[in-house]
Amino acid sequence: MTAHQVNSGDDLLHRARTWLAEDPDPATRDELAGLLAAAEGGPDEACTTAWSELSERFSGTLQFGTAGLRGEMGAGPMRMNRAVVIRAAMGLASYLKQRSGTGLVVIGYDARHNSDVFARDTAAVMVAQGLKAALLPGPLPTPVLAYAVRHFGAAAGVAVTASHNPPRDNGYKVYLGGDFGGSQIVPPHDAGIAAEIDKVGSLDEVPLAAEGWEVLSEADVLEPYLARVASVVDPHAPRDLSVVYTPMHGVGRGTLLAAFERAGFPAPTVVTAQGDPDPEFPTVSFPNPEEPGAMDLSFAAAAERQPDVILANDPDADRLAVAVADPNAADGSGWRMLRGDEVGALLAAHLVSKQAKGTFATTIVSSSLLGRIAEAAGLGYEETLTGFKWLSRVDGLRFGYEEALGYCVDPEAVRDKDGVSAALLTAELAATLKSQGRTLQDLLDDLAATHGLHATDQLSVRVADLRLIADAMARLREHPPTELAGLHVDSAEDLEAGSDKLPPTDGLRYHLSGEGVRGARIVVRPSGTEPKLKCYLEVVVPVSSRAELGAARQHATELLARLKSDLGTAAGI
Repeated sequence: MTAHQVNSGDDLLHRARTWLAEDPDPATRDELAGLLAAAEGGPDEACTTAWSELSERFSGTLQFGTAGLRGEMGAGPMRMNRAVVIRAAMGLASYLKQRSGTGLVVIGYDARHNSDVFARDTAAVMVAQGLKAALLPGPLPTPVLAYAVRHFGAAAGVAVTASHNPPRDNGYKVYLGGDFGGSQIVPPHDAGIAAEIDKVGSLDEVPLAAEGWEVLSEADVLEPYLARVASVVDPHAPRDLSVVYTPMHGVGRGTLLAAFERAGFPAPTVVTAQGDPDPEFPTVSFPNPEEPGAMDLSFAAAAERQPDVILANDPDADRLAVAVADPNAADGSGWRMLRGDEVGALLAAHLVSKQAKGTFATTIVSSSLLGRIAEAAGLGYEETLTGFKWLSRVDGLRFGYEEALGYCVDPEAVRDKDGVSAALLTAELAATLKSQGRTLQDLLDDLAATHGLHATDQLSVRVADLRLIADAMARLREHPPTELAGLHVDSAEDLEAGSDKLPPTDGLRYHLSGEGVRGARIVVRPSGTEPKLKCYLEVVVPVSSRAELGAARQHATELLARLKSDLGTAAGI
């Protein structure tokens, strides 16, 4: 071992011991102490593994950005733990005091491991810093927290959740009140909070109040939320609808069932095995309705119950998945999960039929169909970067959605995606169509016949080494494709440059043209919350009558498959 390696090793051990001495959590203290003991135990496999673990955990700090914090739980500054959360809360408190001097911070949490602990630590820091703090009454959907920020006129809100990430993860999402309207943070606020976090020294210097925060009751926050959610549907609209529902082992069941009852809909049939909150998510590899296999139990329940529609929330219930009967489903289940773009178009068309006014908005990676629906209805339309932190900032927003199953149907109440209110609005639409002898698929066919078939797909590559994503982006920048799937690449735009409409972001956008399509679009970007490279594809196939829909869908499916293949080759993935 060289002198440099010895010094580096000594420094690593010193940093780990310093962290251990400050760690307020007995569980992570024991974990780190075990790693230190193994690392110092001698030249064997356990020692090598411990050194590798320590090196990774102390290679930096978990960075606070526009998504707040999110990462694997465990000991060390590159993990989610009480020490990291207390520092984040202290930085947020300092930032809020600079911004407004005082105010209320509302704190919500899901049912993941340690979410309640992280929430209480946040409240303890806020109170010790002279701010007011209020905890939600228990594990509740993230949109209830987003609602509470606006409802109480809070200075900020914190949601302790990792949404649909794997069981080992947790996260910390921040909303700002005041002129921010209860939206998620965007630059420069994320950098401002991060700078204050960086100023936090020893945890011994961060006071924690033993009491002084309020625990809200359901009457304080859940009841007014449910009343508002029920108001998104017409009390006189049809209610005859059978639903199979899964909360995906998350916190959505109680709130969604109460919302359906409040609005007068029959109670959905809950997928029993996924009905209770369970931080281990035992029936799914990833608790995300978009992931392969996640909806299998819902499809099995639907085969038995034969409902009109399947609805699913992700674990913190801010997203909504919808599935419809399809005898030709590729997996043989008899059900097809709609893409987020399809649900977004359906909800937009329904809101237009309800005489909605204002601006419809979506992201640059979502389907362009929303723009055509808005234009035909004489409504405003905007595109933003990915994420509701951007969508929620659109002036005059009436409806916003992103293809990743997120829908904001009542921005005056919840300035974020809300899987509960979106579920109610979807139920109202499906029941209305059912009363006419029609289905959600029939309405999708109508939209395709009117505006052209907008078909979307995604090439998503999960990696263990983040350098592979950087390499793929560099390869595409250095050697931009000129043709994909026989379509000509008309423009290749590097989104890092930004524009008068979009802030700079790490992404690439291609517009394509060719025979048999009205146009095509591809956006490539690294995921902001997972170790994935995501490529979003859309082709628009002209349709002159409903009789052409079958052929148009076949053409679009084949074209999207070729685009995925050619793009993967171009990116080296």
